[in-house]
Amino acid sequence: MTRRCSPRGLTRIDVVTAVFLGCLLILLVPVLFARPREQSMRRLCAANLARIGKAMLIYAGDYEDELPRAGGRNTVWGATAKWAAFDRRAAFGLAADGSGGAASITASFYLLVKYCEMPTRLFVCKADKGTTEFKLSERLDVPVSFELDDAWDFGDTTENYRHCSYTYHIPYGLYNLSTSNDPNLAVAADRTPWIKGPATDPGVFAAFKPDTGATGGVGTSDQACMGNSMTHQRDGQNVLFLDGRVSFEKRAYCAVDKDNIYTVSRNRIEGDPLGVQPVPASRLSPMNRKDSLLVHDPDTFSGG
Repeated sequence: MTRRCSPRGLTRIDVVTAVFLGCLLILLVPVLFARPREQSMRRLCAANLARIGKAMLIYAGDYEDELPRAGGRNTVWGATAKWAAFDRRAAFGLAADGSGGAASITASFYLLVKYCEMPTRLFVCKADKGTTEFKLSERLDVPVSFELDDAWDFGDTTENYRHCSYTYHIPYGLYNLSTSNDPNLAVAADRTPWIKGPATDPGVFAAFKPDTGATGGVGTSDQACMGNSMTHQRDGQNVLFLDGRVSFEKRAYCAVDKDNIYTVSRNRIEGDPLGVQPVPASRLSPMNRKDSLLVHDPDTFSGG
């Protein structure tokens, strides 16, 4: 005679186990889905930088091998005077002979929109919180006939840094880049952790320490990652090099001589993995020709 199993109710252990597994699944689902999403945004970000790099080389071919630099021959880093001006002198506050004036980092990027017809959406990384595409259609402060190629920047100084996700090798003052520079110099990358972004405050520089193993660079992996961009959760940053390649670098000291792309070198001849935290100001400049110094515009500028 075959004995049949009789149905029985769930025990307390069964219920507790089911609740535990359910809670664990709830906690794991965001993690399991977040990673592929971050990887996808990382790839899109790299693709944006690659297209920006190609446009820069095209621009340089038309402008005596110099990469985009807004303003005049001795313009300094600062706020663009009037982004919707009808001529360059008024836009950057230049003198009659084309000297002087100030221009933002985004104004140099905007030259690619103005002269290379780059879409403004390519300057936005979806992982960069608080950044949105620059659209004239949403503005009420420009004439009806005003087009993107009439502008000189991604809006005024209170908003331009919100419409561009990327840092740029500071083009004003000494050591602006041309195609004849070292091909391993960094040209552009994700936001620097040392300058305030649309949704992030500057990192604590004292918490960063390179893990190169050299003198002054014996930090832990966690300390080294404190020097990475916050755009991609401090895992690293997409970096555009002068030779046109784009790679995701897990450390910020990835340029010539292991130079830190986000800091000012302490060495007058070489690059520096640690460096000095940059402070947005008109006189900020790389220390030497091997010093990659990538910055983005702040919400406000310091004097001097």
